[in-house]
Amino acid sequence: MLTGFVPWPEGLAARYHREGYWRGEVLGDLLRPWARTHPDRIAVIARGRRYGYAELDGWADRLAAGLADLGIGHHDRVVVQLPNSVEFVVTCVALFRLGALPVLALPAHRRAELTYLSEYAGAVALVVPDVVQGTDHRLLAQEVRERVPSVKHILVAPGSARTAEEPLPPHSDLIALADVSGEVRELPPPDPADPAFFLLSGGTTGLPKLIPRTHDDYAFQLRATAEAMGFDERGVYLAVLPVGHNAALGCPGVLGALRAGGKAVMAASPAPDEALPLAGREGATLTTLMPAFLPLWMETAELFDADLSGLTIEVGGARLDPEVARQVRPTLGATLTHWFGMAEGVLCFTRRDDPPEVPATSQGTPLCAADELKIVDDSDMELPAGQVGHLIARGPCTLRGYYDVPEHNATAFTADGFLRTGDLARFDEAGRLVVEGRAKSVINRGGEKVSAEEVESHLTAHPAVRAATVVPVPDATLGEKTCAFVVADGRAAPSLAELKEFLSERGLAEFKLPDRLETIDALPLTGVGKVDRRALAERVA
Repeated sequence: MLTGFVPWPEGLAARYHREGYWRGEVLGDLLRPWARTHPDRIAVIARGRRYGYAELDGWADRLAAGLADLGIGHHDRVVVQLPNSVEFVVTCVALFRLGALPVLALPAHRRAELTYLSEYAGAVALVVPDVVQGTDHRLLAQEVRERVPSVKHILVAPGSARTAEEPLPPHSDLIALADVSGEVRELPPPDPADPAFFLLSGGTTGLPKLIPRTHDDYAFQLRATAEAMGFDERGVYLAVLPVGHNAALGCPGVLGALRAGGKAVMAASPAPDEALPLAGREGATLTTLMPAFLPLWMETAELFDADLSGLTIEVGGARLDPEVARQVRPTLGATLTHWFGMAEGVLCFTRRDDPPEVPATSQGTPLCAADELKIVDDSDMELPAGQVGHLIARGPCTLRGYYDVPEHNATAFTADGFLRTGDLARFDEAGRLVVEGRAKSVINRGGEKVSAEEVESHLTAHPAVRAATVVPVPDATLGEKTCAFVVADGRAAPSLAELKEFLSERGLAEFKLPDRLETIDALPLTGVGKVDRRALAERVA
């Protein structure tokens, strides 16, 4: 067993097997059945090219063998930072088959995040694109390798600005992913109870923790969400959010589409001018979207003449305006499902056949009967239905511990193994979940979780900043933006532009940079001496 991984208790694991949630599947087999029975069926569409199941299956086998030839093996961690692309799919499947563990970084991450993740995971390799939206990820990866001795290899895939056929520029210490290929051979299969890969937490206590997702639990998630969304081999999943996120990866997402024998269509973004023509042209039946993009889609759908009547839209990750939700069916003709989900495995959502008012006013019910969700007070005592409290959860998809952080796990979970989600919620009279807000210091900026503590630690490194606190500011488009309150260190306070430049030079991702700056003489404190974040948030609300 991987050191630092917290497994489910034996009795609970036996129950999940006995009740059919876990079936001993391994994620490396995602392509196998369809490659054998329907080899020419289209599995992935990316950059205008179509890839069949047999083609991808063979590519994944050769890549797995090539990675093994490089010395990458069972339980080795590999940071994968790729945009929505066919290379993302093949890389993950190859690593699954090898028993190596992808650590799914996001294309928006920069040196600070990539260095942290590589150190935390003890990564032996990075898989990056060359250039995406003007950022050369090869240079970022080289900077990470200089800082993290465990990183031995940098593998480079085509970015959004290039096609797979174009040659890489010469870099003696980089390896083109397309050149990693070995003689196909039998590889020892991983244990279904082992971690298959790592997702990232929302980073509510500083930098993100690694979330181990096992073959057993994630295969169940793929199967169950596909069934709930009516997704089968006729389905077409349109990936408009980053596939490194749990939502677009496995709810059922790209991996769920492949498990079901359907088609995954890769889009670079949810922008209407790309996503809507793709949805219409490919006959998309399912997609995942942030609430902020729903009004844009509704305002522009007629311009692209896209028939979305067969599309189900999964919406979550930020507050959904009930009035916007009510207009989805009459405006787009699509079916709306409203989700509350965490990379940690907790999933609640409305179903496709629910009345329209249900997704407008709730996040529905849990994924399965074995999921246990409770609303508790500050002492972990369960509250009556209707009362708002802390949401805690456990179940066949919900982790039992973050990777290799025992001290954090001691407070992140209850004594009986419930995850403290950090969300404030209630159950309505029908037993559906209604999320009311968050108890943790995290800002939900358009679905990207920004840890206030992480940004604050970087701000206070500025020589002119004595103290800093970051709070959310309501925003009509993104849901929330970030506002930094700064106490100057006896000199003129830096401007917002200067702070952004400083944070960027420290390698912080762009989405974490403050949107607004307020200078203040002193930070307000609560009665117990902590910074009064609520007072600051109310000041700028």
